[in-house]
Amino acid sequence: MNAPMSRRQFFRICAAGMGSSSVVGLGLSPGAALAEVRAYKLARTTETRGTCPYCSVSCGVVMYSRGDKAKNVNDRIIHIEGDPDHPVNRGTLCPKGAALLDMVHSPNRLMHPEVREPGAKEWKQISWDEALNRVAKHMKADRDADFEEKNDKGETVSRWNSTAFLVSSAITNEAGYLAVKMARGMGMVAIDTQARI
Repeated sequence: MNAPMSRRQFFRICAAGMGSSSVVGLGLSPGAALAEVRAYKLARTTETRGTCPYCSVSCGVVMYSRGDKAKNVNDRIIHIEGDPDHPVNRGTLCPKGAALLDMVHSPNRLMHPEVREPGAKEWKQISWDEALNRVAKHMKADRDADFEEKNDKGETVSRWNSTAFLVSSAITNEAGYLAVKMARGMGMVAIDTQARI
């Protein structure tokens, strides 16, 4: 166990500290300190508001992207944070939402539609046009087979019970409204949204 410091030792330590700080204050420091202003990380970025894609809470996010604005060149997202003006999360994000940037830049992120044909073991990449055409073809075939124009009592019901429609929480209210109008127009009865706001 160390012995307690005496008053004389305390004054010697204080004097040494004041002497060394005085030497530095007079410009006799051992090395020159480099002083510079660090560039603001989000300078010259484009701010885009969006919705977190993970769950049904529908938290608002602000994405900052940077690029040279050249034609046919995509900007790169460099930062994502919670939207302080959004009524749901008021700028806060859960751990998954806070890690959105990792998901955006993940090498495993699926960027193109894929399909696994019946009996195949591997997925194959297809174009967006082919994917949309396949979905439309399957929907039309199902609607033609199962559309119910009149019920057992002879009343006009115009319903399509064999297909359900799920609206994403990551779209705007306007896009969700149009999606529901489209589904109802085709006669779908089973319609839901992931969002619970």
